[in-house]
Amino acid sequence: MAKILIILLVAFVFEAIGVVILKKGIDEVVARHSERPLHAARVLRMVGSGFTNRNILVGVFFETLFFIGLLLLMGRSDISFLWPLTSISFVLTTLAAQFYLRETVSGLRWSGVALIMVGAALITWSEKSKSKEPPQEPPAAGASITAP
Repeated sequence: MAKILIILLVAFVFEAIGVVILKKGIDEVVARHSERPLHAARVLRMVGSGFTNRNILVGVFFETLFFIGLLLLMGRSDISFLWPLTSISFVLTTLAAQFYLRETVSGLRWSGVALIMVGAALITWSEKSKSKEPPQEPPAAGASITAP
């Protein structure tokens, strides 16, 4: 399980980097195309600018690395364990937003981040306790199940 958590943590770092860089790129594109009113031609120009914006391309690259890591882990663990743990990426992204993008994160948001961490700890603990339970044998083929 330690290997799964390490791969997951590396994938989360990739995602946090990707999201922050994507945000910078989107801000650049929106600043260039902020004229009003928005109509189809301007939206298309904005989308085209997104395809050539360096930050957006780098951000998509890091998001792709995250997705590859997630796909690798899906084959190795229960999705009911893995998917809720992806919420930890919110923690790393919030930290990156505060320190890299200089966003102000309120105490209430940090409380939410703490709750996410508690939830992730409970999920990890449930996976550890699951591996200690003795395996149950499936009923024999053709055996009927009777009520007690």
